[in-house]
Amino acid sequence: VNRRMVADVTVGVLLSGGLDSSFIVALLAEAGQRNLTTFSIGFNSAGGETGDEFAYSDLVAERFGTDHHKIMVEDARLLPALNGAIEAMSEPMVSHDVVAFYLLSKEVSKHLKVVQSGQGADEVFAGYDWYPPLAGIPRADAVPAYSLAFFDRPYGKLTEILNPPYLLGHDAATDYVRSHFNVPGAETSVDAALRIDTTVMLVDDPVKRVDNMTMAWGLEARTPFLDHELVELAAACPPELKLAQNGKGVLKDAARGIVPDEVIDRPKGYFPVPAIRHLSGANLELVREALLAPSAKSRGLFRSDYIEKLLEAPGLYRTNLGASELWQAALLELWLQCHGV
Repeated sequence: VNRRMVADVTVGVLLSGGLDSSFIVALLAEAGQRNLTTFSIGFNSAGGETGDEFAYSDLVAERFGTDHHKIMVEDARLLPALNGAIEAMSEPMVSHDVVAFYLLSKEVSKHLKVVQSGQGADEVFAGYDWYPPLAGIPRADAVPAYSLAFFDRPYGKLTEILNPPYLLGHDAATDYVRSHFNVPGAETSVDAALRIDTTVMLVDDPVKRVDNMTMAWGLEARTPFLDHELVELAAACPPELKLAQNGKGVLKDAARGIVPDEVIDRPKGYFPVPAIRHLSGANLELVREALLAPSAKSRGLFRSDYIEKLLEAPGLYRTNLGASELWQAALLELWLQCHGV
């Protein structure tokens, strides 16, 4: 974190209220930083799901005396931001938190040009819930175990989603994972999953996602958890120490006594945008128009019966990881239409 404070301008922190960003704030305060500027974002609740984690970010901001900015996004601001976020995407990005990073970056850029972010800690220190199921799985069985825990859907489901011209005829995703898992090294199944997540998934999804959204507003996001020396140290750490305490055990031990216990011991959170996870109102209309647009019908990417099924019950169909199938289909169409593909 000290390395990433080196700048000709003031450096702030994106403070979600989770362990990772809270640890960054705590370490900077311990190193003598004063009047650190921090930012949190929240959204209205929807579908019984809360849209902010201010209770935790407030706790950290108060403990370390930061100049804290809480950004509450009303629903009326979400729809215009969706269009801007999709335009800023270098490729389709279905994660519901993209618009959160887009709006957060917009607000932060009014104050600062550089921030630190807790991104990467889950991939480096085994914070996701698909790692524990791999513990004790024989290395030879790692690919099917990882696919079952991580993939949004099995390959066979694609025949119910895509029209025949868009089907490859073979399970490309599993073939891709197998090629990485077959590379020598990574002695345990957990280590194999961490290796592919840090070298492939992290680079092509979360890092790219945040880079796109911050750069759209001229904001630089620095990631101390992806420091090469820290990543090398984490990779050498036995997986059981990372899996301890429901994930990131070694990181939680390091934070203990510095970060408030309430933050360390809280259930794992994420960047919530309930209005995207539970589509309704204007957001649902945007989705409906995109999927039923003439360009979507002429493209013929999705089976019409699949789209009809999703639109009849917008909140019902979820992937293995709990994502909205409707949002995933709509985001791809929205991106293709926005970029004239």
